[in-house]
Amino acid sequence: MYQSRTKTLSFHKKGDLYYLTFPSFDKTQKVRHCFSTRLGGISKGMFDSLNLGFSRGDEDSNVIKNYEILCNAIGIDTKRLVFSDQIHETKIRVVSQEDLEHLPLEIEGIDGLVTDAKQVSLVTLYADCVPLFFLDPVAKVIGLSHAGWRGTVGKIGLETIRAFKENFNSNPKDILVGIGPSIGKCCFEVDEPVAYEFDLAFKNAEGIIYSKPNNKYIIDLWEANKKALVEGGILESNITVTDLCTQCNKDVFFSHRGHKGKRGSLAAIIELI
Repeated sequence: MYQSRTKTLSFHKKGDLYYLTFPSFDKTQKVRHCFSTRLGGISKGMFDSLNLGFSRGDEDSNVIKNYEILCNAIGIDTKRLVFSDQIHETKIRVVSQEDLEHLPLEIEGIDGLVTDAKQVSLVTLYADCVPLFFLDPVAKVIGLSHAGWRGTVGKIGLETIRAFKENFNSNPKDILVGIGPSIGKCCFEVDEPVAYEFDLAFKNAEGIIYSKPNNKYIIDLWEANKKALVEGGILESNITVTDLCTQCNKDVFFSHRGHKGKRGSLAAIIELI
């Protein structure tokens, strides 16, 4: 039903539930992963229906059931979820074997998670910001990073690659990356101070910043994150870039801008098999 909207990701349906995966990750058969939609859960009102955010005002029991619905569909144990408490910065946390004693776990002040531990599910939350999925199928390492505009300017993708290299001896040329559904350049209008931050961060801002009248600018977060990944040594051929804008597709996704803050949260989830 929704597959015609994208040429880069795969929609999956189970009952009323819809979720997405990256074909390049699926082909490796080394991970279970998904990016959720808002479809197929039990939440009501502005959280309709697959809200995965505990801090939005929805009933916790609804959110827990929504995780059960999604995780059961992709074969993940809800008791083995590791969450990041995102603050729009660029800190990366390595999830170790010692952390497994404390699952499910929420790690405060962190926007990126990486691990080589099997059957530990990393989770980050979204509603317009950019989800970055990482998989090194050679070193057998995974990661998720939450790239809002501040995280994008701070090149959190680059920081995640550094964590792969320093902790697991990953070769960036082996790493697959998926840039997931988020607000696109069609909709991400900003004021001059934000555009200036991108101009400072990227020596080559061509394709990232577009001028509009009245000191307004359009930012392409997908292209900005891609440039940071390539700067970190990721092969362009190993990067899958979404073509799904969350605001343009707010019937399928929660969008902070599109729903004027009255919304639930989407989740990126990944675990090594």
